[in-house]
Amino acid sequence: MAEHEDDLAPEVEQDEDDTPLTRSLIARIMYAVETQDREMLWAEMEPLHAADIADLLEQSNAYDRRRLIALYGQEFDGDILSELDESIREEVINLLTPQVLADAVRELDSDDVVDLVEDLEDQQQEAILSVLEDSDRAAVEQSLTYPEYSAGRLMQREVVMAPEHWTVGDAIDFMRHAKELPEQFYHIVLVDPRLHPVGNVTLGRIMASRRDVPLKDIVEETFHTIPVTRYDGDVAYMFNQYHLISAPVVDEDGRLVGVITIDDAMAVLDEEHEEDIMRLAGVGEGGINDSVIETSKQRVPWLAVNLGTAILASLVIAQFELAIAQLVALAVLMPIVASMGGNAGTQSLTVAVRALATKDLTGANVWRVLRRETLVGLINGLIFALVMGAVGVVWFGGPELGYVIGAAMVINLVVAGLAGAAIPVIMDRMGVDPALGSGTFVTTVTDVVGFFAFLGLATVFLI
Repeated sequence: MAEHEDDLAPEVEQDEDDTPLTRSLIARIMYAVETQDREMLWAEMEPLHAADIADLLEQSNAYDRRRLIALYGQEFDGDILSELDESIREEVINLLTPQVLADAVRELDSDDVVDLVEDLEDQQQEAILSVLEDSDRAAVEQSLTYPEYSAGRLMQREVVMAPEHWTVGDAIDFMRHAKELPEQFYHIVLVDPRLHPVGNVTLGRIMASRRDVPLKDIVEETFHTIPVTRYDGDVAYMFNQYHLISAPVVDEDGRLVGVITIDDAMAVLDEEHEEDIMRLAGVGEGGINDSVIETSKQRVPWLAVNLGTAILASLVIAQFELAIAQLVALAVLMPIVASMGGNAGTQSLTVAVRALATKDLTGANVWRVLRRETLVGLINGLIFALVMGAVGVVWFGGPELGYVIGAAMVINLVVAGLAGAAIPVIMDRMGVDPALGSGTFVTTVTDVVGFFAFLGLATVFLI
């Protein structure tokens, strides 16, 4: 019976992609652009989220992007600009007509407008700010006076606040009759007469309470205010650490000036993680939409550093030329020692950089972490020393070379574990981003130590 039921079950067709932006949809959109069929283009793009449309623009070449935007016309949404990668955002803004740009920008919250204009040239900034209402323009310009990567740049000025003596009924009546409320908000911020935030009340608690209940009786237990100059990475950490949905931002006098919501905080967290990954690989902040010249400029500096460190490792090898000439097997086995050390160092490095980014690695536990990584290196070194010892016997017909490479393996993996954890910590203490260049220095240490240990031991015991 079950077999027959399975036969009757409808087959679920899956497109080649899990996202709405499938290849077949892109083909239909580009056909509409090619035939200048505006109605078809609007019909195909209408169901798409702004982030999907931004992806479509990013994946298109400059020629197709220009034609698509021109045909899409007044349907261009402000949220699309917010979702666009910074590398092409300026280009897209230049392609929009003044009227379309004005309509798009007016739809955005103040934090999105700040994010949109902060990296633009003065002329483009003025073009966007000029279409805003006076109050909105003043709010955006005020946010732009705060330091880059600060809470003041991240916050939105649209805040729903209430005096601390209000009741639930007062708050509900206010929201019902307010001419303008933020499109999305999660709390009403209670303030004292001097506009100092004193608590957050969730909309859910308001709807679940009687009208006569004072708002101060249903405030959330967890309440944090954020100084306007606080680094946005620390803000994202607070949201992640304390499970915040939104938090009020205060000026130097403690007065409410804005609010940060979880979507903006998580965007910062995502950007920081992406930035760390890119820097670990030595590619800066580049993206797939950067030009060849820009990409080359971003990668050349660390490739130059890598060249310098490779020369340093080669100088170590050069000190043992005679030993290598007498025992060619050393040249065969050298890359194994260096490679194992490099991989072990990268493992420790990745754990340390992530722990520093999430503030799990601090002065209180740094020695315990260093000790753990060193012991892990020792254990793994002993395991692979036994493996390589056996390989040496089978491959070269005697245990001597196996003893040497085994000992070198232990030394290098211990040093790799220690260096992989210690170098990011040292860079962090020096005020340098631990993701920036740590990989290069760790690789240099493991190469130099690996070559020196292996060739040095071989010179002493085998030559």
